[in-house]
Amino acid sequence: MPGFGNIALETDLAVFLTEELTAVCQNARNSLVVVQNGRSGAGAGVIWRPGGVVVTNYHVIHRGTPCISLLDGGQYSTQVIAKAKRFDLALLKIDLPDSQAPALPIAPIADSKTLRVGQIALALGHPWGQIGSVSAGIITSLGSVPLRWRQSSVEVIRTDASLAPGNSGGPLIDTSGAVIGINTMIVGGDLGVAIPSHVVDEFVDQALDQGQLAYGS
Repeated sequence: MPGFGNIALETDLAVFLTEELTAVCQNARNSLVVVQNGRSGAGAGVIWRPGGVVVTNYHVIHRGTPCISLLDGGQYSTQVIAKAKRFDLALLKIDLPDSQAPALPIAPIADSKTLRVGQIALALGHPWGQIGSVSAGIITSLGSVPLRWRQSSVEVIRTDASLAPGNSGGPLIDTSGAVIGINTMIVGGDLGVAIPSHVVDEFVDQALDQGQLAYGS
């Protein structure tokens, strides 16, 4: 009967999509790190550039010099390259021997300027200490939010993917596994906010080129 054929096709498609998303999340977790700042709890970060260059949130590290743990269990000290309070971003470099740094997996970065409302988004991080957790949602809006302490605004992605303490600094990815933003805060109850990847890339480029510790503060 045609009905049974449709059910089988839908089941096969569901299995395929599940396996694909599982593989995407597993690959994305390879460039996910734990960022600890000597306080209770921890934030997340993502390996953004070669040589152990990691992006996280400004509020995760604030005034300290954090340590980073890879998901394979390795723990390392870091250097703070730059901080930008305005964007809630910080750039770190993992202290690694030159021979080990090239082996660190770098996250693929998507062009967040092409995002559309309704796209599926996956948030990775360590909510409440659950290392490498993934939550899913959709992009609910794209735009900017005003900054309370100055007459300016910052571009953001809003998503309904579940976020909690420990997600801060972790990547927001698309269904191909490419990073579209860095999760930064929860606003308005159930809505999460991420800094778009093109804004993060501009911050990273300027920080690495100019070495400005307080860029965009």
